[in-house]
Amino acid sequence: MTSQSITDASVLTAWRKSSYSGSENAACVEVADGVPGIVPVRDSKNPTGPALLFTVDAWAAFLAGLARGEFGAR
Repeated sequence: MTSQSITDASVLTAWRKSSYSGSENAACVEVADGVPGIVPVRDSKNPTGPALLFTVDAWAAFLAGLARGEFGAR
């Protein structure tokens, strides 16, 4: 799977954290909504850092792999 990136993730404004992140606001992955055909992903600890850009299909395949336990323990 290849991805592209943007250098400053803060240019996108509709970021959300996973419901599994909890309330500690520790190391979380955030996903931005509202970008047609693309799923931007960033590290919540670095909101002005880079974001990876995945196609919707690649992101769906990743989430399906997580659900099947392909990446180890959660």
